[in-house]
Amino acid sequence: MKKLIYTGLTAAILLSSCSSQKTETAGTEATVEMTSVQQEAQAFLDEYSNKYQQLYTASAEAEWASNTKIVEGDTTNAAATRRANEAFAAFTGSVENIENAKAMLEKKDQLTPLQVKQFEAILYAGANNPQVIPDVVKARIKAETEQTEKLYGFNYKVFQQEVATNDIDNILKNEKDLKKRLEAWRASKEVSKNLREGILNLRDLRNQTVQSLGYDDYFSYQASDYGMTREEMMALMEKLNEELRPLYRELHTYARYELAKTYGVQVPDYLPAHWLPNRWGQDWSAMVNVEGIDLDAALKPKGEEWLVKQAEQFYVSLGFQELPQSFYEKSSLYPLPANANYKKNNHASAWHMDLDKDVRSLMSVEPNAEWYEITHHELGHIYYYMTYTNPDVPVLLRGGANRAYHEAMGSLMGLAAMQKPFLAELNLIDKNTQTDEVQTLLKEALSYVTFIPFAAGVMSEWEHDFYAQNLSANQLNKRWWELAKKYQGMVPPTERGEEYTDATTKTHINDDAAQYYDYALSYVILFQLHDHIAKNILKQDPHATNYYGSKEVGNFLRDIMYPGASADWRQMLKDKTGEELSARAMVAYFQPLMEYLKEQNKGRKYTL
Repeated sequence: MKKLIYTGLTAAILLSSCSSQKTETAGTEATVEMTSVQQEAQAFLDEYSNKYQQLYTASAEAEWASNTKIVEGDTTNAAATRRANEAFAAFTGSVENIENAKAMLEKKDQLTPLQVKQFEAILYAGANNPQVIPDVVKARIKAETEQTEKLYGFNYKVFQQEVATNDIDNILKNEKDLKKRLEAWRASKEVSKNLREGILNLRDLRNQTVQSLGYDDYFSYQASDYGMTREEMMALMEKLNEELRPLYRELHTYARYELAKTYGVQVPDYLPAHWLPNRWGQDWSAMVNVEGIDLDAALKPKGEEWLVKQAEQFYVSLGFQELPQSFYEKSSLYPLPANANYKKNNHASAWHMDLDKDVRSLMSVEPNAEWYEITHHELGHIYYYMTYTNPDVPVLLRGGANRAYHEAMGSLMGLAAMQKPFLAELNLIDKNTQTDEVQTLLKEALSYVTFIPFAAGVMSEWEHDFYAQNLSANQLNKRWWELAKKYQGMVPPTERGEEYTDATTKTHINDDAAQYYDYALSYVILFQLHDHIAKNILKQDPHATNYYGSKEVGNFLRDIMYPGASADWRQMLKDKTGEELSARAMVAYFQPLMEYLKEQNKGRKYTL
């Protein structure tokens, strides 16, 4: 799926602040004389922001080292990361800083809106690191570092041969032998045995951390960043699932029959997990190859460096600046050589190292269609960082309008980069190539639509139950597979006992906890943005757009990116697209596929 922003710190770290004297939201040029209360507030914010940025940078650098060079048995990086994160936590969670922020917010009617937002950001960050319980915070930081090392330092083996996760993914995408598929799928879950104790410990520590400042649990804390309760967030997730359920039901039925045909076996009522071309069943797009479009073949001779440079050129064509040279010098973009004596985090991510000019990406790019899309997605995050790093946005507000906006921006560009007219622009396909548009739409649906039950259903429900309802330690795997069956119609190939904790094989459960609904919301937002761009800016069919070279599209995106977290996310969406958050655009985009699927599924048994 579309990849993450990962700072390794906390969701609050996507926030940040400088000494701007602006009195309104970012982008307002006017300055006015400050009142004494506003001057007092600004003096505190300036001092706090300067220290925050220093400690944030040190923490990000330590996390970067821990994620890019994992040496078995070497605790140097882990120790450095703990020290840096503890220093950051001690500052953001200091009783003095929290009390000062609370005191200033008691005078919020005398502060500027931008100051209010910064003080709210200070309290949100403080709640994750409260120094009223410093030992708990230190224990949580230590546990998080150890959990990350266990996950990314694991040696995966298929038929006793050590493999990378990219190798497992390739088997699940291409292998027709069910025995080999099963072996690869099982191998991908073995790490979960090592993560069970750690995630249970982290649950207790994360909940205790935020409960000390009045939050019910860690899930509620993360949902509050949207200005929502956990009940409101879960109701929204249920609504998204319901809106897309009719189409997902058709896709599920279609997949059961088509995959059974592929593997030469009987049609099951539910999809065995190892049948699907993704370790978690969240993306089935590899099931479909659109005739006339063979991106893997077109990209292989170009090499991995071309993919990154071409993604950069896409953004430059829209009017964005070139990436700084430091991006290429400091990022870790390609797989490690086979003889490397260390490992690295294998999950693609974008990093804003200093909340200023140092931007990096951690990837393992290979010249294929999946990584072509991922590079466009990851650079979406990078250009978001670069755009809201401006004099109008204080450091404490250098984040997305909400967390989902960051993912939406990356996924939007990933979608745009895969559409036929765009591919023709890059000469990756012949512009006169005739393609089956229904198959193209089916391939997209098998990526975007199949993701919603996983993100809004399985992941969100499991983490909600885990943190907010104290899911029993002897029910972790049972609950995971209950939810997979309910929402995805997917079952494990064999019984999975409680010695496994299959949820923890998903990186976010460990290091980006209780916020996977960000991705579900990001898909809704991306289709709203894409619908507006296609119809109102490009005047093109949303299914066949070409953003390349459109400065007007670039300006539209820049206007969204520029104010960062100083903007109200709901108002931003309404102002830019003319509608509230809604799955309407996503449902409409895939509506032409429904008739085809219903025709294909005539006489077939529905099990959802």
